[in-house]
Amino acid sequence: MASSAADPGTPTRTVRTHTDPRLLHAFVAVAEELHFTRAAARLYLAQQALSRDIRRLERELGAELFVRTTRQVALTADGERLLPYARRVLDAHAELAEAFDDPTARPLFVDLNTDGMTAARVLARARELAPACELMARFESGLTWAAEEILAGRLDVSFGRAAGLDPAVRARLGTQPVRYEPMAVLLPDEHPLAAREAVALGDLAGETVYAGAGNPRTTEWTGLARLLFAEWGITLAPPMPLAIGVAEFQRVMAKSRNPVLAVVDFPPIPGTVVRPLVRPVPLSPLLLVWRKGLRHPGLDALREAAALLGSEEGWMVRPEGSWLPGPDASLMLGAG
Repeated sequence: MASSAADPGTPTRTVRTHTDPRLLHAFVAVAEELHFTRAAARLYLAQQALSRDIRRLERELGAELFVRTTRQVALTADGERLLPYARRVLDAHAELAEAFDDPTARPLFVDLNTDGMTAARVLARARELAPACELMARFESGLTWAAEEILAGRLDVSFGRAAGLDPAVRARLGTQPVRYEPMAVLLPDEHPLAAREAVALGDLAGETVYAGAGNPRTTEWTGLARLLFAEWGITLAPPMPLAIGVAEFQRVMAKSRNPVLAVVDFPPIPGTVVRPLVRPVPLSPLLLVWRKGLRHPGLDALREAAALLGSEEGWMVRPEGSWLPGPDASLMLGAG
């Protein structure tokens, strides 16, 4: 009686689906040359090593691939059947290697937080340094959120206050100090302090100042503001609706009329003025942030651009007597 498919006596063949491409290279070379000595020379292998690879492949597939005699080598029926599959697999491997041999083939996604500030200048210089790279700007508003996007692979690079990140998150990121950014205050035109060229921190005592409270994307910025405000008797403004884009930010802030904590390069908004903070100058520590292990010429260009601009414009010279929390100061010096 014939054995059924479920009969344990029926012979079965288990084929591995993760065959080493090196073995397929060996097979294809022999199949095309039909000569082990010539195939071994083509692959820069010893003939003994080539024969060993072919035997291993035959064991893995459970099939004899070649008929060997003292005079010739010929493909078996199984060898003829394998050859087109092997070529397709090797072609796919070659395409994969080619795609990743050229890192510039993939865009680098760079979060600037807000356009028109220090990060945008670094990006512009990096594009000059690496014109073959596609450096794509994003505006994600906050390093806390951007860092999670970086670790998830949806962003590559961002800028911000890295000392304000969760330590477990920061441990997976590479950082490079970019600038000690002097902080400023954004004031409505009619505010009594708007007429001054600079605003002393003591003059903000008793004021309610907005610094992103309630925005989960910018907790590192709000944390810095809390430290600063606690020292100078400034009240942190309560949460406001999350505003995406300059127009929405302007509309929401026009309702509260509260001053806004900013940096000196904050882009102008109609109906407001930006005034630097002094006595002392509070600093926002700006760092370039990326996922550890990232390799891309665009990242190299960004790091070089940050270093060049910092040297040209004194970005990494800390003003004497300026205010900066200890953990931030350590990270800016590379000790965090």
